[in-house]
Amino acid sequence: MKKTTLFMLSIALLASSCKKEQQGMPDADTHYAVISVQPASAELSTTYPATLKGVQDVEIRPKVSGFITRIFVKEGQTVGRGQALFTIDSEQFSAAVRQAQEAVKSAQQQINVVKSNIATAELTQQNKKMLFEKQIISEYEYKTSENQVQSLKAQLGAAQAQLGAAQAQLAAARDNLRFCTVTAPTSGVIGMLPLKVGALVGPSMAEPFTTVSDIGSVQAYFSMTEKQLLEMARTGNGGVQEAMRQMPAVKLILADGTTYGEQGTVDAVGGVIDQATGAVQMRATFPNPHRILRSGGSANIQMPVFTAQAIIIPQAATTEIQDKKFVYVVGKDNKVSSTEIKVEAQSDGVNYVVTDGLKAGDRIVVEGVQNLKNGQEIQPITPAEAQKMREQAKQDIKDGKLPF
Repeated sequence: MKKTTLFMLSIALLASSCKKEQQGMPDADTHYAVISVQPASAELSTTYPATLKGVQDVEIRPKVSGFITRIFVKEGQTVGRGQALFTIDSEQFSAAVRQAQEAVKSAQQQINVVKSNIATAELTQQNKKMLFEKQIISEYEYKTSENQVQSLKAQLGAAQAQLGAAQAQLAAARDNLRFCTVTAPTSGVIGMLPLKVGALVGPSMAEPFTTVSDIGSVQAYFSMTEKQLLEMARTGNGGVQEAMRQMPAVKLILADGTTYGEQGTVDAVGGVIDQATGAVQMRATFPNPHRILRSGGSANIQMPVFTAQAIIIPQAATTEIQDKKFVYVVGKDNKVSSTEIKVEAQSDGVNYVVTDGLKAGDRIVVEGVQNLKNGQEIQPITPAEAQKMREQAKQDIKDGKLPF
């Protein structure tokens, strides 16, 4: 029983020591790791939710109506510009071409007849003119031949107009026949193919037949608040465009949490602030040589933020109460006082950039702050000394020297 009790006591002390070690303290004493804050340069980052789109996302809709007879591509296939995607039943359009060809032929024949009649009428008019000048025929007879020529020329104009209409109809019929083979308007990747052979399609269909996405480069669209946009414009010292030109490359955090291998460039900013959200849309373009990114995907833009002469503190040194952040500042008498601070919205997940509440030379507690109370007196030590004490306590436990 005595051995069991001693064993349980050892376990309890070990657990207590480990808990204190996790809290930054080697034992239940008043030693706390303290640092003196000093201005330094900081490189942080902020993230913005983004939607990915190809450089071109072209919806494919046929220009003529009909039943699909063949589909030449598969979903996800890469196609080139002008490559055939599918065909529509062309019988009615072939018939329309033949009919239009006959109309053109008939109109041309009519023109030839009228031209022949005009030639004959003009020859008759010339003969009657000579006879009229010799006063062999009357003026009425001569004018009649002249009017006949004018009438035939009017018929020629009507026949030529009819030919033009027939030729236009033929061109339209040929276009419709050509439209029966739907081709890719741009190079890219084929989207889903919900329709199969035999489906009826047409220009007014609600959903496109498919989508061809040019994803050689992918554009990430994200929003920035009006305040952030104004800060960026002032930083650029030449407006938003100059700020974008000076902006460093941005990264893309993919849906699985990994960082995309290629860096992007912010190359466009919207000209209108959305009154409903108070945000403006921006765009960053990323090269996509391996076609990893797909149009319609989601990601996060990670934008670097550089701050000069900033006060940087570990996030572990802060406590949070009702969305306000506090640190324990150590006074000259080594008593701590809880002090509210303000920090930059963006962080690296480890440190905060303090914008208000601390000044250079202030001493703050960086470990075990959850155990402190306002006005408590402590014994300040450096983080290195705190680490050394923790290692010593761990070694003592390992060696069987239980700390008291």
